[in-house]
Amino acid sequence: MKDLNFFLQNVQKNNFLINTVLEVNQNFDIIFIQEPLWTTLRTIPSSMNSEDISLLGIPNHPNWLIFAREPCLTNDFPRVIIYINVRLSSLCFSLQKNIINHCNILLASFFNNSIVYWIMNIYSDSLHSALKYLKDTEVNILNLLIMTSDFNIRDSIWDPSFPHHPAISDDLMTIADSFNLDLLFPTYCISTRYLDTVGELNSVIDLMFLQSGSTELNNYLVYLL
Repeated sequence: MKDLNFFLQNVQKNNFLINTVLEVNQNFDIIFIQEPLWTTLRTIPSSMNSEDISLLGIPNHPNWLIFAREPCLTNDFPRVIIYINVRLSSLCFSLQKNIINHCNILLASFFNNSIVYWIMNIYSDSLHSALKYLKDTEVNILNLLIMTSDFNIRDSIWDPSFPHHPAISDDLMTIADSFNLDLLFPTYCISTRYLDTVGELNSVIDLMFLQSGSTELNNYLVYLL
């Protein structure tokens, strides 16, 4: 299997940013998006009542395959998307909602030389509901290559400007260890969240975990958009 190039971005409900990322990053193979904006694409007649049904969607692009859960509640939309470059279509990517069923977690599988591999995109909200779900759910996944996300956790382990170590970080590390994953550290340590609020510091909350023993460990870059 050739090297896979991943791109991660929290778009903060800015679909123009998604379209830009999809257009300018076609050299990447897989793009993980957090916090997209679900918008009404069109309305369709309902057979159940007199009101039309809103058909919701997210940005599409001819060079990318979309993997996302369908919205089930109007006030609780899925916060993660995975885009797969169409040049990887032969690897038969598939969304595995039957294994992990959470609106803030996407688990996808693909085949290479008859071996199943997995990738996981997570958004951890202020209540860390996705991490609590993973901690309480017994899932045995072999060959999980990458788990990455906006984890919304500040910790001195990965953020030198933050002096504390919260308990939720231990849960995150336990989850990563259960999937045989190691935390990566970027080639250059810079903040991944920049704030305009006076008195609040920028932070590192976007993290990446790779399969233990990967030669790519501790070798990725953070781009400023």
